[in-house]
Amino acid sequence: MNAEADTMQPKISFQDVTRIFGEGEKTFLALDRLSLDIADGEFVTVVGPSGCGKSTAMNIAAGLTEVSQGRVLVDGEAVHGPGPERGVIFQQYALFPWLTVRQNVEFGLRIKGMTAGERSRISDHFINLVGLRDFADALPKTLSGGMKQRCAIARAYAVNPTMLLMDEPFGALDALTRVHMQDQLLDTWSRERRTVIFITHDVDEAVYLANRVIVMAARPGRLHEIIPVELPYPRTEEMRLSREFAEIRNRVWHAVYHQKPQIDARQ
Repeated sequence: MNAEADTMQPKISFQDVTRIFGEGEKTFLALDRLSLDIADGEFVTVVGPSGCGKSTAMNIAAGLTEVSQGRVLVDGEAVHGPGPERGVIFQQYALFPWLTVRQNVEFGLRIKGMTAGERSRISDHFINLVGLRDFADALPKTLSGGMKQRCAIARAYAVNPTMLLMDEPFGALDALTRVHMQDQLLDTWSRERRTVIFITHDVDEAVYLANRVIVMAARPGRLHEIIPVELPYPRTEEMRLSREFAEIRNRVWHAVYHQKPQIDARQ
């Protein structure tokens, strides 16, 4: 991040965000005063121990979960529900099984009332972008896990969001497919430059993809540390094996798995 970017309005801003679930004795503090700014076009990954509130924070950003206190701003406007400027991709692909790849990608465009010609032009672009041109008329059941996820990414991109919110999108894939999908995502991001928030449990994945790694503290969820990844793009296989990569990975690993427990005086 440069000095000019620091003075610009953030793309998304978490401002003292607290989220409490349940009532009475079953009250659970999932997020505790989370504050974080993410710049336009930035790619950040979010890691942390299980139950640290990563998915809760993303669901709040997506407008799928309300805050208990604080607020989230996107382009300076408070989030009060889902919006077309935020594309959401989960670990489960959530494709319509009775629709082809093209029809899945065009689903949001159809809802927006676009003409058949407009839908075709846009879907062609993004299907080609994720490398599924030869499978445009295929049903999801005929696709591999990686291809299904690429279809989900194309569908999210097609409605022209300015931000992608991705919750463990490659978690169910085998190791080789996962590496391929990481490279595919970075290739797409380098051309589109949309803001990406990417949740993962994989430290290597977090470092390989991101401009910054956001480390969450163990429950209740708090911001523990922000670790910059000062490695050039495009990222390469050789970079994964470099001393610089190993140093950043070790720092992230230590931040995630060697946290001292925090005591909340209110509990």
